[in-house]
Amino acid sequence: MIQFHSLQRSGAAASNHRVGLCRREWLRIGSLGGLGLAAGSSAIENLGLAQALESRGIAGSFGKAKRCIVLFMLGGPPQHETWDPKPEAPAEIRGDFKPISTATPGLQVGELMPMTAKLTNHIAVLRAMATDDNAHSASGYWMLTGNPHSPKNAENSLPGPPNDWPCMAAVVRHLKGDSGALPGAIRLPEEIWNTGRLLWPGQDSGWLGSHADPWLVRCDPNAKDFKIPDIALPADLTIEHFGQRRGFLEQLNRSLDKIQKDPSLQRWSTWQNKAIELIRTKETQNAFAIEQESDATRDRYGRNRFGQSVLLARRLVESGVSLVQVNWTRGQDDPDNAPAWDTHAKNAERLKTVLMPPMDQAYSALLEDLVQRGMLDDTLVIWIGEFGRSPKHNAAGGRDHWGHVFSGALAGGGVQGGAVHGVSDRQGAYPLDGRVEPQDLTATVFHCLGFAPHTEIRDRLGRPLAISKGAPIEAIL
Repeated sequence: MIQFHSLQRSGAAASNHRVGLCRREWLRIGSLGGLGLAAGSSAIENLGLAQALESRGIAGSFGKAKRCIVLFMLGGPPQHETWDPKPEAPAEIRGDFKPISTATPGLQVGELMPMTAKLTNHIAVLRAMATDDNAHSASGYWMLTGNPHSPKNAENSLPGPPNDWPCMAAVVRHLKGDSGALPGAIRLPEEIWNTGRLLWPGQDSGWLGSHADPWLVRCDPNAKDFKIPDIALPADLTIEHFGQRRGFLEQLNRSLDKIQKDPSLQRWSTWQNKAIELIRTKETQNAFAIEQESDATRDRYGRNRFGQSVLLARRLVESGVSLVQVNWTRGQDDPDNAPAWDTHAKNAERLKTVLMPPMDQAYSALLEDLVQRGMLDDTLVIWIGEFGRSPKHNAAGGRDHWGHVFSGALAGGGVQGGAVHGVSDRQGAYPLDGRVEPQDLTATVFHCLGFAPHTEIRDRLGRPLAISKGAPIEAIL
Protein backbone atom coordinates (compact mmCIF):
# COMPACT_ATOMS: atom_id res chain seq x y z
CA MET A 1 0.00 0.00 0.00
CA ILE A 2 1.02 3.57 -0.58
CA GLN A 3 2.53 5.22 2.46
CA PHE A 4 1.28 8.79 2.70
CA HIS A 5 3.05 11.00 5.21
CA SER A 6 2.37 14.58 6.18
CA LEU A 7 3.12 17.05 8.93
CA GLN A 8 0.82 19.35 10.80
CA ARG A 9 3.38 22.15 10.80
CA SER A 10 4.73 23.95 7.79
CA GLY A 11 7.67 26.17 6.87
CA ALA A 12 10.30 27.04 9.44
CA ALA A 13 8.22 25.71 12.31
CA ALA A 14 8.19 22.28 10.75
CA SER A 15 11.93 22.44 10.18
CA ASN A 16 12.50 23.17 13.85
CA HIS A 17 10.27 20.41 15.18
CA ARG A 18 10.20 17.69 12.56
CA VAL A 19 12.79 15.46 14.16
CA GLY A 20 12.53 16.52 17.77
CA LEU A 21 16.21 16.37 18.70
CA CYS A 22 17.76 19.40 20.33
CA ARG A 23 20.75 21.22 18.84
CA ARG A 24 23.17 19.65 21.32
CA GLU A 25 22.04 16.15 20.35
CA TRP A 26 22.44 16.92 16.64
CA LEU A 27 25.93 18.25 17.23
CA ARG A 28 26.84 15.07 19.03
CA ILE A 29 25.35 12.93 16.27
CA GLY A 30 27.32 14.92 13.70
CA SER A 31 30.51 14.15 15.59
CA LEU A 32 29.93 10.41 15.26
CA GLY A 33 31.30 10.62 11.72
CA GLY A 34 29.17 7.84 10.22
CA LEU A 35 30.37 4.61 11.82
CA GLY A 36 32.93 6.13 14.19
CA LEU A 37 32.37 7.58 17.66
CA ALA A 38 33.31 11.01 18.89
CA ALA A 39 36.50 11.22 20.84
CA GLY A 40 35.75 11.28 24.54
CA SER A 41 32.12 10.20 24.14
CA SER A 42 30.96 7.39 26.35
CA ALA A 43 29.45 4.25 24.89
CA ILE A 44 26.34 4.81 26.99
CA GLU A 45 25.88 8.33 25.65
CA ASN A 46 26.27 7.20 22.03
CA LEU A 47 23.89 4.33 22.62
CA GLY A 48 21.36 6.82 23.96
CA LEU A 49 21.67 8.92 20.82
CA ALA A 50 21.21 5.88 18.64
CA GLN A 51 18.10 4.94 20.58
CA ALA A 52 16.78 8.49 20.22
CA LEU A 53 17.15 8.26 16.47
CA GLU A 54 15.72 4.76 16.36
CA SER A 55 12.62 5.88 18.22
CA ARG A 56 12.00 8.34 15.40
CA GLY A 57 12.48 5.74 12.71
CA ILE A 58 15.47 7.34 10.99
CA ALA A 59 18.50 5.71 12.64
CA GLY A 60 18.89 3.15 9.88
CA SER A 61 19.05 5.86 7.26
CA PHE A 62 21.87 7.86 8.89
CA GLY A 63 25.00 7.39 6.79
CA LYS A 64 23.45 4.61 4.71
CA ALA A 65 24.30 6.36 1.44
CA LYS A 66 27.90 6.07 0.31
CA ARG A 67 27.29 8.17 -2.77
CA CYS A 68 24.71 10.45 -4.35
CA ILE A 69 23.48 11.27 -7.87
CA VAL A 70 21.49 14.48 -8.37
CA LEU A 71 19.39 14.83 -11.53
CA PHE A 72 18.58 18.52 -11.95
CA MET A 73 15.81 19.38 -14.43
CA LEU A 74 16.71 22.88 -15.58
CA GLY A 75 13.69 25.08 -16.20
CA GLY A 76 11.20 23.65 -13.72
CA PRO A 77 9.34 20.41 -14.53
CA PRO A 78 5.53 20.56 -14.16
CA GLN A 79 4.13 18.82 -11.10
CA HIS A 80 0.82 18.13 -12.87
CA GLU A 81 2.32 15.98 -15.62
CA THR A 82 4.89 14.23 -13.43
CA TRP A 83 4.48 13.34 -9.75
CA ASP A 84 1.23 15.10 -8.81
CA PRO A 85 -1.48 14.75 -11.48
CA LYS A 86 -4.87 16.37 -10.84
CA PRO A 87 -7.39 14.35 -12.88
CA GLU A 88 -10.40 15.94 -11.16
CA ALA A 89 -9.30 19.50 -11.91
CA PRO A 90 -10.71 21.54 -14.84
CA ALA A 91 -9.14 20.89 -18.25
CA GLU A 92 -7.12 24.12 -18.23
CA ILE A 93 -5.39 22.85 -15.08
CA ARG A 94 -5.14 19.08 -15.46
CA GLY A 95 -3.77 19.34 -19.01
CA ASP A 96 -3.85 16.88 -21.90
CA PHE A 97 -2.50 13.83 -20.14
CA LYS A 98 -4.04 11.28 -17.83
CA PRO A 99 -2.61 9.73 -14.68
CA ILE A 100 -1.49 6.10 -14.62
CA SER A 101 -1.18 3.60 -11.80
CA THR A 102 2.22 2.68 -10.43
CA ALA A 103 3.93 -0.18 -8.62
CA THR A 104 2.74 1.47 -5.41
CA PRO A 105 -0.99 0.89 -4.84
CA GLY A 106 -2.78 4.21 -4.55
CA LEU A 107 -0.01 6.27 -6.16
CA GLN A 108 -0.51 7.71 -9.63
CA VAL A 109 1.90 9.63 -11.84
CA GLY A 110 1.56 11.25 -15.25
CA GLU A 111 1.07 8.94 -18.21
CA LEU A 112 4.34 10.10 -19.79
CA MET A 113 6.27 8.25 -17.05
CA PRO A 114 5.42 4.60 -17.84
CA MET A 115 8.90 3.24 -17.06
CA THR A 116 9.25 5.17 -13.84
CA ALA A 117 5.76 4.08 -12.77
CA LYS A 118 7.02 0.49 -12.54
CA LEU A 119 9.73 1.46 -10.05
CA THR A 120 7.91 3.60 -7.47
CA ASN A 121 8.45 0.94 -4.83
CA HIS A 122 11.99 2.35 -4.72
CA ILE A 123 10.96 6.03 -4.80
CA ALA A 124 9.79 8.54 -2.19
CA VAL A 125 7.77 11.38 -3.72
CA LEU A 126 7.62 14.89 -2.29
CA ARG A 127 4.41 16.64 -3.39
CA ALA A 128 4.61 19.84 -1.34
CA MET A 129 8.02 21.32 -1.99
CA ALA A 130 7.97 25.12 -1.99
CA THR A 131 10.19 28.18 -2.27
CA ASP A 132 7.58 30.86 -3.11
CA ASP A 133 10.24 32.12 -5.50
CA ASN A 134 9.38 32.34 -9.21
CA ALA A 135 12.83 33.32 -10.53
CA HIS A 136 14.87 30.51 -12.10
CA SER A 137 18.26 31.44 -10.69
CA ALA A 138 16.97 32.64 -7.30
CA SER A 139 14.81 29.60 -6.58
CA GLY A 140 17.52 27.39 -8.08
CA TYR A 141 20.12 28.90 -5.75
CA TRP A 142 17.96 27.90 -2.78
CA MET A 143 17.43 24.38 -4.14
CA LEU A 144 21.15 23.83 -4.76
CA THR A 145 22.45 25.34 -1.52
CA GLY A 146 19.59 25.09 0.99
CA ASN A 147 19.80 28.84 1.62
CA PRO A 148 17.31 31.41 0.28
CA HIS A 149 18.50 33.82 -2.38
CA SER A 150 18.84 37.48 -1.39
CA PRO A 151 16.52 38.94 -2.50
CA LYS A 152 13.95 36.34 -3.48
CA ASN A 153 12.33 36.49 -6.92
CA ALA A 154 15.40 38.24 -8.38
CA GLU A 155 16.47 36.82 -11.74
CA ASN A 156 20.00 36.82 -13.16
CA SER A 157 21.94 37.73 -10.02
CA LEU A 158 25.54 36.79 -10.69
CA PRO A 159 27.49 34.36 -8.50
CA GLY A 160 29.12 35.91 -5.45
CA PRO A 161 28.14 37.65 -2.21
CA PRO A 162 25.54 37.86 -0.78
CA ASN A 163 24.57 34.69 -2.66
CA ASP A 164 27.80 32.85 -2.02
CA TRP A 165 26.73 29.85 0.03
CA PRO A 166 28.48 26.63 -1.04
CA CYS A 167 26.34 24.26 -3.07
CA MET A 168 25.38 20.86 -1.72
CA ALA A 169 27.98 19.15 -3.92
CA ALA A 170 30.74 21.39 -2.54
CA VAL A 171 29.79 20.68 1.06
CA VAL A 172 29.84 16.95 0.37
CA ARG A 173 33.26 17.20 -1.26
CA HIS A 174 34.58 19.26 1.66
CA LEU A 175 33.30 16.76 4.23
CA LYS A 176 34.10 13.51 2.43
CA GLY A 177 37.21 14.55 0.49
CA ASP A 178 38.44 13.03 -2.76
CA SER A 179 38.85 9.39 -3.66
CA GLY A 180 42.16 8.72 -5.34
CA ALA A 181 42.69 10.75 -8.48
CA LEU A 182 39.01 11.55 -8.87
CA PRO A 183 37.48 14.64 -7.24
CA GLY A 184 34.81 14.07 -4.59
CA ALA A 185 32.10 15.90 -6.55
CA ILE A 186 31.53 16.40 -10.27
CA ARG A 187 29.00 18.35 -12.35
CA LEU A 188 28.21 17.48 -15.97
CA PRO A 189 27.59 17.89 -18.88
CA GLU A 190 27.68 21.68 -18.37
CA GLU A 191 26.81 24.36 -15.83
CA ILE A 192 23.33 25.84 -15.39
CA TRP A 193 22.71 29.19 -17.06
CA ASN A 194 19.96 31.56 -18.08
CA THR A 195 19.46 33.10 -21.52
CA GLY A 196 22.57 35.07 -22.42
CA ARG A 197 24.77 32.42 -20.79
CA LEU A 198 24.25 34.04 -17.39
CA LEU A 199 25.49 31.56 -14.79
CA TRP A 200 23.38 30.82 -11.76
CA PRO A 201 24.83 31.44 -8.32
CA GLY A 202 24.99 28.44 -6.01
CA GLN A 203 26.85 26.02 -8.27
CA ASP A 204 30.29 26.22 -6.70
CA SER A 205 32.02 26.19 -3.32
CA GLY A 206 31.41 29.89 -2.62
CA TRP A 207 33.01 31.04 0.61
CA LEU A 208 34.00 27.46 1.50
CA GLY A 209 37.02 27.72 -0.78
CA SER A 210 38.18 26.37 -4.13
CA HIS A 211 39.36 23.06 -2.62
CA ALA A 212 35.69 22.08 -2.36
CA ASP A 213 34.60 23.11 -5.85
CA PRO A 214 32.72 20.35 -7.61
CA TRP A 215 34.59 19.76 -10.84
CA LEU A 216 32.73 20.89 -13.95
CA VAL A 217 33.11 18.49 -16.88
CA ARG A 218 31.73 19.98 -20.09
CA CYS A 219 31.07 17.07 -22.38
CA ASP A 220 28.70 15.14 -24.58
CA PRO A 221 28.96 11.47 -23.61
CA ASN A 222 26.68 10.65 -26.54
CA ALA A 223 29.20 11.91 -29.10
CA LYS A 224 30.95 9.25 -31.21
CA ASP A 225 34.36 10.76 -30.44
CA PHE A 226 33.54 11.37 -26.79
CA LYS A 227 36.43 12.40 -24.57
CA ILE A 228 36.78 14.67 -21.57
CA PRO A 229 38.29 17.91 -22.85
CA ASP A 230 39.22 19.04 -19.33
CA ILE A 231 41.50 16.06 -18.74
CA ALA A 232 42.28 14.52 -22.13
CA LEU A 233 45.66 15.04 -23.78
CA PRO A 234 45.83 16.91 -27.10
CA ALA A 235 45.61 14.59 -30.08
CA ASP A 236 49.26 15.18 -31.06
CA LEU A 237 50.66 14.62 -27.56
CA THR A 238 51.40 11.03 -26.50
CA ILE A 239 51.79 9.84 -22.92
CA GLU A 240 55.53 9.44 -23.59
CA HIS A 241 55.93 13.02 -24.81
CA PHE A 242 53.76 14.19 -21.93
CA GLY A 243 56.15 12.46 -19.50
CA GLN A 244 59.14 14.22 -21.09
CA ARG A 245 57.44 17.59 -20.80
CA ARG A 246 56.50 16.91 -17.20
CA GLY A 247 60.13 16.03 -16.44
CA PHE A 248 61.24 19.36 -17.86
CA LEU A 249 58.57 21.11 -15.79
CA GLU A 250 59.80 19.39 -12.63
CA GLN A 251 63.36 20.55 -13.32
CA LEU A 252 62.14 24.10 -13.80
CA ASN A 253 60.08 23.92 -10.62
CA ARG A 254 63.06 22.74 -8.58
CA SER A 255 64.98 25.84 -9.66
CA LEU A 256 62.16 28.02 -8.36
CA ASP A 257 61.91 26.63 -4.83
CA LYS A 258 62.02 30.02 -3.22
CA ILE A 259 59.19 31.38 -5.37
CA GLN A 260 57.12 28.27 -4.87
CA LYS A 261 56.89 28.94 -1.16
CA ASP A 262 54.27 31.53 -2.01
CA PRO A 263 50.88 30.05 -0.86
CA SER A 264 49.07 31.05 -4.04
CA LEU A 265 51.60 29.19 -6.18
CA GLN A 266 51.39 26.19 -3.88
CA ARG A 267 47.64 26.08 -4.44
CA TRP A 268 48.24 26.27 -8.18
CA SER A 269 50.72 23.41 -7.93
CA THR A 270 48.12 21.35 -6.08
CA TRP A 271 45.56 21.78 -8.86
CA GLN A 272 48.24 21.20 -11.49
CA ASN A 273 49.19 17.91 -9.89
CA LYS A 274 45.51 16.95 -9.61
CA ALA A 275 45.04 17.57 -13.34
CA ILE A 276 48.13 15.48 -14.12
CA GLU A 277 46.77 12.67 -11.97
CA LEU A 278 43.51 12.79 -13.87
CA ILE A 279 45.32 12.50 -17.19
CA ARG A 280 47.67 9.70 -16.24
CA THR A 281 45.74 7.32 -14.02
CA LYS A 282 43.94 4.29 -15.37
CA GLU A 283 41.37 4.79 -12.62
CA THR A 284 40.25 8.07 -14.15
CA GLN A 285 40.41 6.87 -17.73
CA ASN A 286 38.29 3.83 -16.87
CA ALA A 287 35.72 5.91 -14.99
CA PHE A 288 35.06 8.01 -18.09
CA ALA A 289 35.33 5.13 -20.58
CA ILE A 290 31.63 4.95 -21.32
CA GLU A 291 32.40 3.01 -24.51
CA GLN A 292 33.09 0.01 -22.27
CA GLU A 293 29.36 -0.25 -21.58
CA SER A 294 27.38 -2.69 -23.70
CA ASP A 295 25.23 -1.39 -26.53
CA ALA A 296 22.19 -2.71 -24.68
CA THR A 297 23.03 -0.69 -21.57
CA ARG A 298 23.69 2.47 -23.54
CA ASP A 299 20.46 2.00 -25.46
CA ARG A 300 18.55 1.50 -22.20
CA TYR A 301 19.71 4.87 -20.86
CA GLY A 302 18.93 6.58 -24.16
CA ARG A 303 21.24 7.68 -26.94
CA ASN A 304 21.11 11.36 -26.10
CA ARG A 305 23.19 13.78 -24.07
CA PHE A 306 21.13 13.49 -20.90
CA GLY A 307 20.78 9.71 -21.00
CA GLN A 308 24.49 9.12 -21.54
CA SER A 309 25.34 11.72 -18.89
CA VAL A 310 23.24 9.76 -16.39
CA LEU A 311 25.04 6.57 -17.37
CA LEU A 312 28.38 8.35 -16.96
CA ALA A 313 27.25 9.49 -13.50
CA ARG A 314 26.71 5.86 -12.53
CA ARG A 315 30.23 5.00 -13.70
CA LEU A 316 31.69 7.90 -11.73
CA VAL A 317 30.03 7.08 -8.41
CA GLU A 318 30.98 3.45 -8.98
CA SER A 319 34.58 4.67 -9.26
CA GLY A 320 34.50 6.53 -5.95
CA VAL A 321 33.07 10.00 -6.66
CA SER A 322 30.83 10.92 -3.70
CA LEU A 323 28.36 13.14 -5.56
CA VAL A 324 27.63 13.62 -9.24
CA GLN A 325 25.14 16.22 -10.42
CA VAL A 326 23.71 15.75 -13.90
CA ASN A 327 22.14 18.91 -15.27
CA TRP A 328 19.41 18.74 -17.88
CA THR A 329 20.73 21.40 -20.23
CA ARG A 330 19.28 23.31 -23.16
CA GLY A 331 19.11 21.46 -26.44
CA GLN A 332 20.38 23.02 -29.66
CA ASP A 333 16.85 23.06 -31.06
CA ASP A 334 15.11 24.36 -27.93
CA PRO A 335 12.93 27.39 -28.66
CA ASP A 336 13.96 30.65 -27.00
CA ASN A 337 10.53 31.07 -25.40
CA ALA A 338 10.49 27.57 -23.90
CA PRO A 339 14.01 26.14 -23.44
CA ALA A 340 14.64 22.94 -21.47
CA TRP A 341 11.79 22.41 -18.94
CA ASP A 342 10.77 26.09 -19.04
CA THR A 343 7.60 25.30 -21.00
CA HIS A 344 6.03 28.74 -21.41
CA ALA A 345 4.67 27.61 -24.79
CA LYS A 346 3.35 24.30 -26.16
CA ASN A 347 3.71 22.58 -22.81
CA ALA A 348 1.96 19.36 -23.88
CA GLU A 349 3.84 19.07 -27.17
CA ARG A 350 7.28 19.60 -25.64
CA LEU A 351 6.57 17.21 -22.80
CA LYS A 352 5.39 14.47 -25.13
CA THR A 353 8.13 14.76 -27.76
CA VAL A 354 11.27 16.27 -26.22
CA LEU A 355 11.24 16.16 -22.43
CA MET A 356 9.41 13.29 -20.78
CA PRO A 357 10.49 10.30 -22.94
CA PRO A 358 14.27 10.76 -22.46
CA MET A 359 13.83 11.71 -18.80
CA ASP A 360 11.62 8.69 -18.08
CA GLN A 361 14.02 6.41 -19.94
CA ALA A 362 17.23 7.62 -18.28
CA TYR A 363 15.81 7.93 -14.75
CA SER A 364 14.24 4.48 -14.79
CA ALA A 365 17.37 2.97 -16.36
CA LEU A 366 19.50 4.40 -13.58
CA LEU A 367 17.29 2.97 -10.84
CA GLU A 368 17.09 -0.44 -12.52
CA ASP A 369 20.84 -0.48 -13.12
CA LEU A 370 21.61 0.38 -9.51
CA VAL A 371 19.24 -2.33 -8.29
CA GLN A 372 20.81 -4.95 -10.55
CA ARG A 373 24.29 -3.98 -9.39
CA GLY A 374 23.30 -4.08 -5.73
CA MET A 375 24.08 -0.36 -5.40
CA LEU A 376 20.71 1.31 -4.82
CA ASP A 377 20.64 0.64 -1.08
CA ASP A 378 23.74 2.78 -0.62
CA THR A 379 23.28 5.22 -3.50
CA LEU A 380 20.97 8.19 -3.00
CA VAL A 381 19.28 9.43 -6.20
CA ILE A 382 17.66 12.89 -6.19
CA TRP A 383 15.22 14.13 -8.88
CA ILE A 384 14.56 17.88 -8.64
CA GLY A 385 14.18 21.16 -10.53
CA GLU A 386 14.29 24.75 -9.34
CA PHE A 387 10.48 25.03 -9.08
CA GLY A 388 7.30 23.80 -10.76
CA ARG A 389 4.82 25.15 -13.29
CA SER A 390 1.66 27.21 -12.92
CA PRO A 391 -1.66 25.39 -12.48
CA LYS A 392 -3.34 27.23 -15.35
CA HIS A 393 -2.10 27.18 -18.92
CA ASN A 394 -1.34 30.52 -20.55
CA ALA A 395 -2.49 31.73 -23.97
CA ALA A 396 0.47 30.01 -25.66
CA GLY A 397 -0.52 26.63 -24.25
CA GLY A 398 2.32 26.71 -21.76
CA ARG A 399 2.72 26.72 -18.01
CA ASP A 400 4.62 29.53 -16.31
CA HIS A 401 7.02 29.72 -13.34
CA TRP A 402 5.61 28.43 -10.05
CA GLY A 403 7.56 28.20 -6.81
CA HIS A 404 4.55 27.96 -4.50
CA VAL A 405 4.33 24.18 -4.75
CA PHE A 406 6.16 21.57 -6.83
CA SER A 407 7.34 17.99 -6.68
CA GLY A 408 10.59 16.11 -6.23
CA ALA A 409 11.66 12.52 -5.71
CA LEU A 410 14.31 10.59 -3.80
CA ALA A 411 15.33 6.95 -4.08
CA GLY A 412 17.81 4.56 -2.47
CA GLY A 413 20.44 5.34 0.16
CA GLY A 414 18.22 5.26 3.25
CA VAL A 415 15.01 6.51 1.64
CA GLN A 416 11.76 4.63 2.17
CA GLY A 417 10.46 3.50 -1.22
CA GLY A 418 6.74 3.75 -1.93
CA ALA A 419 6.34 6.78 0.33
CA VAL A 420 4.52 9.98 -0.60
CA HIS A 421 5.05 13.00 1.60
CA GLY A 422 3.08 16.21 1.38
CA VAL A 423 -0.22 17.16 -0.19
CA SER A 424 -0.98 19.99 -2.62
CA ASP A 425 -4.41 21.51 -3.11
CA ARG A 426 -6.90 20.43 -5.78
CA GLN A 427 -5.27 22.60 -8.42
CA GLY A 428 -1.68 21.74 -7.57
CA ALA A 429 -1.11 25.37 -6.64
CA TYR A 430 -0.24 25.49 -2.93
CA PRO A 431 0.74 23.06 -0.18
CA LEU A 432 -2.02 21.75 2.06
CA ASP A 433 0.22 19.73 4.34
CA GLY A 434 3.77 18.46 4.65
CA ARG A 435 5.50 21.51 3.16
CA VAL A 436 9.18 20.89 2.41
CA GLU A 437 11.65 23.69 1.78
CA PRO A 438 15.09 23.27 0.18
CA GLN A 439 16.97 23.32 3.49
CA ASP A 440 15.00 20.22 4.51
CA LEU A 441 16.04 18.52 1.29
CA THR A 442 19.73 19.31 1.85
CA ALA A 443 19.44 18.19 5.49
CA THR A 444 18.00 14.89 4.26
CA VAL A 445 20.80 14.39 1.75
CA PHE A 446 23.47 15.16 4.35
CA HIS A 447 21.74 12.89 6.87
CA CYS A 448 21.72 9.95 4.45
CA LEU A 449 25.41 10.56 3.69
CA GLY A 450 26.22 10.48 7.42
CA PHE A 451 26.33 14.15 8.37
CA ALA A 452 23.86 15.69 10.80
CA PRO A 453 22.49 19.02 9.56
CA HIS A 454 24.18 20.86 12.43
CA THR A 455 27.61 19.61 11.37
CA GLU A 456 29.75 22.74 11.24
CA ILE A 457 31.94 24.14 8.49
CA ARG A 458 33.89 27.39 8.69
CA ASP A 459 33.73 30.41 6.44
CA ARG A 460 36.66 32.58 5.35
CA LEU A 461 36.68 34.34 8.72
CA GLY A 462 36.76 31.06 10.61
CA ARG A 463 33.19 31.35 11.84
CA PRO A 464 31.41 28.00 12.40
CA LEU A 465 28.23 27.56 10.35
CA ALA A 466 25.86 24.60 10.18
CA ILE A 467 25.76 22.79 6.84
CA SER A 468 21.94 23.00 6.82
CA LYS A 469 19.31 25.04 8.58
CA GLY A 470 16.68 22.39 7.89
CA ALA A 471 15.83 19.00 9.31
CA PRO A 472 15.80 15.56 7.65
CA ILE A 473 12.41 14.66 6.19
CA GLU A 474 11.69 11.96 8.73
CA ALA A 475 8.55 10.71 6.99
CA ILE A 476 10.49 9.31 4.00
CA LEU A 477 13.41 7.79 5.95
